[in-house]
Amino acid sequence: MPAGPATPHKWPPTLKRAEGPGGLPFIQVANAHATACISVYGGQVLSFRPAGAAHDLLFVSTQATHQHGKAIRGGVPVCWPWFGPDPQGLGRPSHGFARNRLWQWRHAVDLPDGRTQVELVLRDSAETRALWPHAFELSLTVTVGTSLGLTLTTRNTGDAPFEITQALHSYFAVGDIARTAVTGLDGCTYIDKATGAGGVRKRQTGDLVVNTEVDRIYTGAPAELCVVDPTLARTIRIRSEGCRTAVVWNPWATVAAGMADLADDEYRRFVCVETANAADDAITLSPGAEHRLAVQLSV
Repeated sequence: MPAGPATPHKWPPTLKRAEGPGGLPFIQVANAHATACISVYGGQVLSFRPAGAAHDLLFVSTQATHQHGKAIRGGVPVCWPWFGPDPQGLGRPSHGFARNRLWQWRHAVDLPDGRTQVELVLRDSAETRALWPHAFELSLTVTVGTSLGLTLTTRNTGDAPFEITQALHSYFAVGDIARTAVTGLDGCTYIDKATGAGGVRKRQTGDLVVNTEVDRIYTGAPAELCVVDPTLARTIRIRSEGCRTAVVWNPWATVAAGMADLADDEYRRFVCVETANAADDAITLSPGAEHRLAVQLSV
């Protein structure tokens, strides 16, 4: 269960605390607009379903690991303070340490329009400073309404500047990846990480249809992208703020077969379209400064 709030407050009636798989603390939200599930471990939204919707917006692997020190495969993991492999090659975990730490819940409220807002926070500790020697406060505000809003705010609470790359690594559930298209990226340049460690820069032509392994960092991405899914008869709209980068990922069959926390055929049932500051879109924060990365997800 959550150890307690960073700031004491009364829980609204739309929230309840629950014990998830592996004993991890979950926050469950149920209001007139939607239901959602948030893992306090990792600061990670695992489920969002608008009222009356037949399917969840998010995908979570049936083989996902729910264990301290391990990342949960699915939902919206928080990649921070670096995206991708350890940028310094020191053997630190890929995608940073925020998704492998227990956060605190700081605030929860029912808004006048019926939406529910939950804020989680992660601060530096001796453990994080051993991995990354900076003082910080990282907060995630989750707003559950007819759409799902996520705002990740980084604050530099130290006395020296630092640089971050980051992502809200959204796993979107789809009916059939082969029939799904990601729209809005036509004309964007992307780094093709699937072609090798360094990646090759290419240009997107038309919509992106996934029919092989895809691992791409799109630069100069627009603020709105869509996942068009005719199998589930829906279009997922992704509206981002505070970034110029989008990442699209699907491991396809060969890579998926080697992943212990993903069933062999599950690559067919999701696509990751990530709101990110990555590659050339790194963020430098001076002491006392903050940066907001935000996304609004709707069907």
